[in-house]
Amino acid sequence: MSENPASSDWAAGRGEKWRAQLFGMEPMLAPVDEPLIDALRLDQPCRIADIGCGGGGTTLEILRRAPVGSVVHGFDISPALIESALARSPSDEPAITFALADLETAPTPQEPYDRLVSRFGVMFYDHPPTAFAKLAGWLAPGGRFVFATWGSPAENPWMTSIREAVAEVIDVPPADPEAPGPFRYADGDKLLNLLRGAGFSDLEVLDWRGALPVGGGLPAQEAAHFALAASSIGALLAGAGDEALDAARQSLAERFHRHQQGGAVRMGACVHIFTGARPG
Repeated sequence: MSENPASSDWAAGRGEKWRAQLFGMEPMLAPVDEPLIDALRLDQPCRIADIGCGGGGTTLEILRRAPVGSVVHGFDISPALIESALARSPSDEPAITFALADLETAPTPQEPYDRLVSRFGVMFYDHPPTAFAKLAGWLAPGGRFVFATWGSPAENPWMTSIREAVAEVIDVPPADPEAPGPFRYADGDKLLNLLRGAGFSDLEVLDWRGALPVGGGLPAQEAAHFALAASSIGALLAGAGDEALDAARQSLAERFHRHQQGGAVRMGACVHIFTGARPG
């Protein structure tokens, strides 16, 4: 499994891995839902598409926050994650659906959406210009989008700590900022240029900063186990043996322990919130 998972990776092993860690991943990332959903400006009933919906936690929260009469459709490339999302979706709630879709090849919907939203789902496209041009066609004229991506590595120590711990025990290749991955749009101008090229307007990027509860609020040792199991760079340890895994886990636990308060590890994060519209 690559440190830089592309769309095809998410459709296979990476999606399965994410599903296995949903118990800790969703509560850890839940603080980002508040600024993300606020930026959607759900001031009237809307048709909303959640792109890269994962296990559906954010999709369900959007429906809870949306005005009565709204519908929310979640899309993801991972069969495993769509299966999880469907399992938790109320069977008697027609206002929310989940479907398997690869946004780079999926047909444009017959009825476009009033809002597009994605929490950490737009950094992994194999061909970003194609994907964002496709997304522009999913949005109704005058419709609004909100995409969240990670800020710089320096402002997301919960992730860089994992890389540092792994690099202590095995050789880790230099990060490729152009490859699919969490820091692909750490330079916000890169994504703004892609969005502009896709035809979006009224573009803006604001930063959210806060503390994330690693693994949903685990103590240092358990948080280290979760982080290595959930991260793509942790996958590089797969062929290094148990001794290397134990050494990396202990090193990471020591780093996390410096940020443990009240029995839970909380570490700073920076998230870019991109907003814009399709011209009316």
